[in-house]
Amino acid sequence: MKKIALFSLLAGAVVAGSAFTVLPGEEKPVAPAKATQAPVKWELDKAHSNIRFSVSHLVVSDVDGSFKSFSGTVSSSKPDFTDAQISFAADVASINTDNEQRDKHLQSDDFFNAAKFPQIKFVSTSFQSLGGNKYKLNGNLTIRDITKPISFDVVYGGTATAFGGTHAGFKATGSINRFDYGLKWSAATEAGGLVVGKDVSITLNIDLKKS
Repeated sequence: MKKIALFSLLAGAVVAGSAFTVLPGEEKPVAPAKATQAPVKWELDKAHSNIRFSVSHLVVSDVDGSFKSFSGTVSSSKPDFTDAQISFAADVASINTDNEQRDKHLQSDDFFNAAKFPQIKFVSTSFQSLGGNKYKLNGNLTIRDITKPISFDVVYGGTATAFGGTHAGFKATGSINRFDYGLKWSAATEAGGLVVGKDVSITLNIDLKKS
């Protein structure tokens, strides 16, 4: 009886092993590919978004401004947005500092040259989670056809479903040296300080709506 039982066990092992044996001319079995989630596209809700900047004036005060015409898209397949592809653009001719004369000067060749370089553009290279609701957005900013890397500190406000759509909110802050981008106009005060500071802070309040 023991011999019969042992023989049966060995025969079963041989039969089971043959099921996984690849015969000559046969292809090896391939594991099924894991399904990947399609990227989700988001568009700017312009009514609830803005692009603002601030720069020092006469050293002692700040002048704030914004761009009234802008666009942007975000594409991400991960719910935490860490694989997000982000781009946005602002129309230079829409610059607004609540002073028509100053706005025209900013649109001139002393600064942005809106006629020749009508748009400011940003394209992301990475969107890194820093833990919690904090992120670091890295990318390339183009002004006057000069492209430089820039980083923004980002706070994720969360996601909400309202008014028939899904919204996600972010606030991004960063800064640039305007001279790096050819915004060259420079005049000094009697004390030697710049009439318009070299460092420009940028704030983006972004409301995205899922497409």
